[in-house]
Amino acid sequence: METVIIILAILAGAIGITGSILPGLPGPPISWVGLLLLYLWGPEEMPLKALIIWGVIMVVVSIVDYLVPMYFTKATGGSRYAERGAMAGLILGIIFTPVGMILGSFLGAFLSELYWGKKSAGEALKAAVGSFLGFITGTGLKTIVSCIIMWKIIIFAF
Repeated sequence: METVIIILAILAGAIGITGSILPGLPGPPISWVGLLLLYLWGPEEMPLKALIIWGVIMVVVSIVDYLVPMYFTKATGGSRYAERGAMAGLILGIIFTPVGMILGSFLGAFLSELYWGKKSAGEALKAAVGSFLGFITGTGLKTIVSCIIMWKIIIFAF
């Protein structure tokens, strides 16, 4: 039984890391589920304090991931069009991962600001850079947290 729990926890951690990069999968929450599995049925006793701390970190990073792109986009003069365009470009760019995701996010924000936002090329470029930086920051935070949780999963599993 312990072996199955360890495999499921490691699988949750790996899916969480992947979900930190791909849109649609909540990376840190899935990784945290791996910790929860080990807390409930793992071979070694994990302190409840560790589970709670990583749960709080997971919630904070998940919220920040939604706020950071908006902040960067607005700080650089972008509108909701840039945010939506960046997400659409990201989703279309998944086909050509990882470069397609990065370029898709940037081009989606740029083209959306040009077309729907009725902004000049310079303003659209500035908004696209802000949207891109917000996306990279949010994705980076989620990936870092999911990787650390995976490391904790491995420590508590063995």
